[in-house]
Amino acid sequence: MNDKSVKEIVEISKKIPCEKTIEEQVSIMEEYTECYKKYSDVSVARREIECLKVLFPRMFRKIEDKDLVVGRSDILPIGFGCVTSTGGVGHYCTFPKLKALRDSTDDEGLKERLNVLENFWDKHDTRSMFFDKALEPNKFGKFVDAKCPTILTARLSGMYLDYPKLIKKGIKGIEEEIRFQKSQTQDEEKIDLYDCFLECMQLLRDSIKHYINECNIEKEKAKTEKRKEEMQTVIDALEHILVDKPETMIEGIELAWIYMMLSMVVNYGRMDVYLGELLKSDLDKGLYTEDEAIEYIKSFFKLLEARRTNVNGRVIVGGKDRENVEACDLFCKLAIKAVMANKDIEPQFTLRVYDGMNKEVYNLALKAIAIGCTYPILYNDEVNIPAVQKALKVDEKTAEKYVPFGCGELVISGKSVGTPNVCINVLKILNIALNSGIDPWDNIDKSGGIEMKKPCELKSFADLQEQYYKLLDYNIERGAKSHMESYKLMNSQVKYLFTSLLLDDCIERGKAALDGGAQYLGGTLETYGNINASDSLTSIKYWVYDKKKYSLEEVVNAMNNNFENYENLRKDMLNAPKYGNDNPYADDVAVELHEYVCKKVSEQAEINGFDSYNVVIINNQVNTEWGRMTSASADGRLSTVYMNNGNNPQGGADKNGPTAMLNSLVKLKPDLHAGSVQNMKFSRDMFINHEDKIKALLRTYFKNGGGQIMISVVSKGELEDAYINPEKYPNLLVRVGGFSAKFINLDKDVQREIMSRTLN
Repeated sequence: MNDKSVKEIVEISKKIPCEKTIEEQVSIMEEYTECYKKYSDVSVARREIECLKVLFPRMFRKIEDKDLVVGRSDILPIGFGCVTSTGGVGHYCTFPKLKALRDSTDDEGLKERLNVLENFWDKHDTRSMFFDKALEPNKFGKFVDAKCPTILTARLSGMYLDYPKLIKKGIKGIEEEIRFQKSQTQDEEKIDLYDCFLECMQLLRDSIKHYINECNIEKEKAKTEKRKEEMQTVIDALEHILVDKPETMIEGIELAWIYMMLSMVVNYGRMDVYLGELLKSDLDKGLYTEDEAIEYIKSFFKLLEARRTNVNGRVIVGGKDRENVEACDLFCKLAIKAVMANKDIEPQFTLRVYDGMNKEVYNLALKAIAIGCTYPILYNDEVNIPAVQKALKVDEKTAEKYVPFGCGELVISGKSVGTPNVCINVLKILNIALNSGIDPWDNIDKSGGIEMKKPCELKSFADLQEQYYKLLDYNIERGAKSHMESYKLMNSQVKYLFTSLLLDDCIERGKAALDGGAQYLGGTLETYGNINASDSLTSIKYWVYDKKKYSLEEVVNAMNNNFENYENLRKDMLNAPKYGNDNPYADDVAVELHEYVCKKVSEQAEINGFDSYNVVIINNQVNTEWGRMTSASADGRLSTVYMNNGNNPQGGADKNGPTAMLNSLVKLKPDLHAGSVQNMKFSRDMFINHEDKIKALLRTYFKNGGGQIMISVVSKGELEDAYINPEKYPNLLVRVGGFSAKFINLDKDVQREIMSRTLN
């Protein structure tokens, strides 16, 4: 879902405390609120830029001792953002974080001031405005209201901006483009937007000047000549990008990074494309060595890690369409070495692989995975480019610019929107359909008014499918409609100015991203419990309609009693054919469900005004969170137990080895959706000592149609020991779903889900 739960937001705020005092924080939030009020009677764009001026550069943090490049930022409970990773959506108030701040002080005056702020933002928080209109109790809840079969949100997640354009043109070049387009129109609304765009660039200049001052302060207090030289290097870089486009990698890093912080985006683009040539030029000139370049990249990646975006933070490298492949691959190699040295959770370092790519880059990537980095995540261009071309309805050249964001949704870099603002629990919906519209989890009617037959009336497997599909249709159609409403609501409140500035074709059209400016306005809908649902259908088909050993009523009664006193029936359900074993009986059911859902979702694009609308199957820990409020299922899964992750088999269901599991995966067509994740867990011995077998396995998987894979490498028994003795494993990294995490920091049931995955 590429978002943070309330619990995570509060916990992260405790771990990364704001540099500012409570008094300073309250004063800034009050000033922000007054600015919001003052400009609410003018344009939305004007209000946004004026509010941003309140925040920046004041929100930037101090430089830390080991920083070789600079840029850190605080996040307040009230402010501006695109997603909760940067505080919230639009003009936001993170109410739990505001409460935590209020609870942290004994000053009654500050408490009262915070109460006043809370009362105002209760009615003006952008996402709350959407929730007030979109939610329906027990049916359509907010992220993550796990009792609902469908959850909704409003955000602009996963934006990839045109950083190559920023680097090539510099601030002055972007300003010239804005001024030219402004001179071509008499439209007052467009002129206002262009004026606000220009003020964004001035805010960027002010932010750079702020860091020049901070670097000078750091230089003055430096105790060594080396530290003084490091700060002078950054000062020189910052001063240069004020007046001209970047000419060195450090200049490119600083311009892109400060812009990223101002825009609040949390995915960082095809870094080898916009930094590779600068890196190669620097090395050719002898400005520094490769080892020193790695240190700069490590420092940059530490700044990305410090944001703690959890399910975001993507850095993309590789791919077929790069112009200066030699320079790009040089950056790839040094960046992989930086990832290996840092061994952090972020950035989510991602490598696009393709036939004929640099073998040194690929081999180095496998070495990084082998030591337990969980990175790079591997994406297969040979499959993904044609898949994106079909799913996103673009030409091949455009599809070559695809990038996965967040947990793995696919969009076009610098050109498209694809935020996942809807999630559906396809397993919960199946259980509701099997119970005539009643959710056995809480015995509440969630049929949406659709007439539902009793189990005894479903005489054939086709009857069951028809009932299930009707309920799926209702949730998909309602979700897609709400998704477009989230865009309309956000556009009425914010213009996402910094995002729009570097997104085609906002400047040319004189339109913000959600106001007709984005070249491709897409959306995505996340599905959860896909394989549990297909395995449940398989078990019912096998034992009820084919073997006729049980009636559907018996199976439903057993499920609703969590299989208590139905042990033999559950054993049969568990032993029915299961997806993940290259078994045609089970895989065919999975394929049919996959294709039905994907096509139904895709149909919503034209109906609701999207350029494309697609399924994404890229589960994060929500497969576990939603499982907690999903009743027992016909595949033998017990109530409250985690659901399968992404397109992967339910933990332990794949019993025929990794080749069979991958053969099942590739049967689910990638050109019907906009992203899925495939997790595999290998023993350290297997991955390190049988490199040829690993390469052959991946080569075959990619050749047979595998689009993506992400790998956790652990020693046998390591996760089980870490579960019992967490203090012994403070840095053990694993892939959860669409993100990495330190194993010991995960909830216990999320840990159990990861442990349940087959160790190859």
